[in-house]
Amino acid sequence: MKAQRNKQTEEEIDAFVVAHADDENAWDQPVHIVKKKSASVSIPASLADRAAFFSRIHREKSMENWLARIINERLDIEEAAFTGLKRDMFAKSTR
Repeated sequence: MKAQRNKQTEEEIDAFVVAHADDENAWDQPVHIVKKKSASVSIPASLADRAAFFSRIHREKSMENWLARIINERLDIEEAAFTGLKRDMFAKSTR
């Protein structure tokens, strides 16, 4: 049987943070995050022309934004399919 955690409400967390906001000893050292540089991908000119055309049809601000959205959508589909395949394979192996 799992031990139940004492889950705090958002209001309790907010109250705690506000109460300790001025106490420098209550806080860890700041964490600095370095953003990764964007990657470049080369595509054939004919594919870039087609992508530019459809990005304008979809009224995207730039072809890069439209391509990023399309790639993210496709990756979501691929990941869901992969997860489903793994689940099916696991279910078959446990029968």
